[in-house]
Amino acid sequence: MKRHACRGFLLAVILVAAFSTVACDEALNSVTGPTPNLDVTFSSIQRDIFAARDSTGRPACTSCHSDAGARFNGLSLQTNAYENLVNAAARQRSGATRVIPGDPGNSYLIQKLEGRSGITGVRMPLGGPYLSEGQLLVIRRWIAIGAPNN
Repeated sequence: MKRHACRGFLLAVILVAAFSTVACDEALNSVTGPTPNLDVTFSSIQRDIFAARDSTGRPACTSCHSDAGARFNGLSLQTNAYENLVNAAARQRSGATRVIPGDPGNSYLIQKLEGRSGITGVRMPLGGPYLSEGQLLVIRRWIAIGAPNN
């Protein structure tokens, strides 16, 4: 019985440590890999992920999702990127919302970036290299805190 209590306590300590690390934005910065200056802000995500190539060779998202490209793929991350993402209907998937503030799991942007089953089309970025787990964690965190336009 004492052994089970000890295991339970140890599990609780591990879970608290894991959740406190995820909740701490500074900790996220240490796992962003190819974008070491990435912060949990929309301006940083826009600058360091959407509009920039990273050290893995992943092209900028705006190389396809530009104002001109939006005529074909339905999304511009070049002009009005925030408005085109947050609370915006996904053009490819009926009933889906690109970014639902506070709900990264149901945000279609996350589903496309992770390549989840049920998406329309293919995982983004098209053909890879894909975002690192750290980059995805920052985007998920930004959505989880309400997707502020900062």
